[in-house]
Amino acid sequence: MRNPHFDAIGGEAPIARLVERFYFHMESLPEAAAIRAMHGANLTPVKDVLVKFLVEWMGGPKVYSTERGHPRLRHKHMTFPIGESERDAWMLCMRRAMEDVVANATLRQQLEQAFFKTANFIRNDRGSNHA
Repeated sequence: MRNPHFDAIGGEAPIARLVERFYFHMESLPEAAAIRAMHGANLTPVKDVLVKFLVEWMGGPKVYSTERGHPRLRHKHMTFPIGESERDAWMLCMRRAMEDVVANATLRQQLEQAFFKTANFIRNDRGSNHA
């Protein structure tokens, strides 16, 4: 079954706005300073990749995997120390971005649950539970 979130959010344009707001919050929230430091000075390439990933992840066109292959999220994030605090900072930025962009409260809740599951999966701190 196709993921309905792409259509529910309104397609690629709102996802691009979500990514813009996500990185706005990452740059402006003191709680996100550690995860912002994991990125280079120029966020444009990272934003482009995240938009493509989220479009596909939410059920839209498969541009990300066509261009970049399987996401392999844990593998691609292994070079960064990601524990509970990094996950929580990422989630804070994404929650704020969703509040800015996603008007539908039910959709925000559904996306938040899915984002948390994915963000928790990416954790690579020793002794963490990846259940």
